[in-house]
Amino acid sequence: MTIATFDDLLNAARAQQQPQRLLFVFAAVELPDDATADQRASFERGQGGALVPQMCVDKAPDELATFADLVAEAALFGKPWGMVFAAAMSGAPGKALTSADADQPLERMIESIKQGQIAAFIPFDPQGQAVNLG
Repeated sequence: MTIATFDDLLNAARAQQQPQRLLFVFAAVELPDDATADQRASFERGQGGALVPQMCVDKAPDELATFADLVAEAALFGKPWGMVFAAAMSGAPGKALTSADADQPLERMIESIKQGQIAAFIPFDPQGQAVNLG
C-alpha cells in the first residue's frame, strides 16, 4: 500500500491483523548557525536545513480520527514544527501496546532523526501529505 497522506497511514494501521501503536516525532526545520552562503540561499528557497526534534507522542490508531486531531494536540505544546515523522509498532495477537511500550522506540526515533537516519520513517508536512526527502 502506498501511503501518500496521513489518512492512508491511519487506514493501513487499522487494517493490520495485529494491534498497532503509531509513533510520531515532530521536528522543526532549521538552518544551522555554521551554514554557508549557498546553504542559506537554498534554505530561503525552501530546501535543505537541519531536522531538530521538538516533541513526540504515541497513539493507538483509534485515538486519532484525522490529522487535524494530531495537529491540535501538538499545538498545545506551543513548539513550532515543519514535519512530523511517523512509524508503527505491532502488538501481539489480542495484546495492544501501551505508551510505556513506545518509550524506547520513540527515543531511538528521536536519535535517528538527529543523525539524519530517517529512511525507516514516513515524513508528513503540516497538511498531512507524505514528503519524499530523498
